[in-house]
Amino acid sequence: MGKIIFYEDRNFQGKSYECSGDSADLHSFLARCNSIRVQNGCWVIYERSNYMGHQYYLKKGDYSDYQSWMGLNDSIRSCHSIPQHQGSYRLRLYEREDFRGQMKEYVNDCSNINESFGVHDVLSCNVLEGYWIFFEQPGFRGNQYFLRPDEYRRYSNWGSTNSKVGSLKRIMDFY
Repeated sequence: MGKIIFYEDRNFQGKSYECSGDSADLHSFLARCNSIRVQNGCWVIYERSNYMGHQYYLKKGDYSDYQSWMGLNDSIRSCHSIPQHQGSYRLRLYEREDFRGQMKEYVNDCSNINESFGVHDVLSCNVLEGYWIFFEQPGFRGNQYFLRPDEYRRYSNWGSTNSKVGSLKRIMDFY
């Protein structure tokens, strides 16, 4: 089971809230979040309640200020604990919505989707096995999107406002 501690101030100071599972609304516990300590497990934290807004993937470690998790501000309103996955990883990317057009399957991390797949936009995805993070830019940078095994018929289904997928990473071996 995972454990994450949110702090209102930088460097693990001020009011804190400890969480060991999913929470759709942290606002009633904290007015802001400027540092986080992940004691175990992997987490996705969200800027808005109900798992909405910018997403940030965190593994075990200390994050002394919101810039350390590449946050844009001190607003963290919900969190999701990522279940441990033992097994293989597999997903398919498609250049068109509803799994149409050119397709490429991945079983490993990819730092540059455009070079690997040869397309500039990913409009749908089928996560067959494992948990993954999409990054909008190559080199595992930019906005992040957490994907669990499911069918994502259009990019808005994984929470993005555009079809840019620059890189992807498997969530593994962090427990």
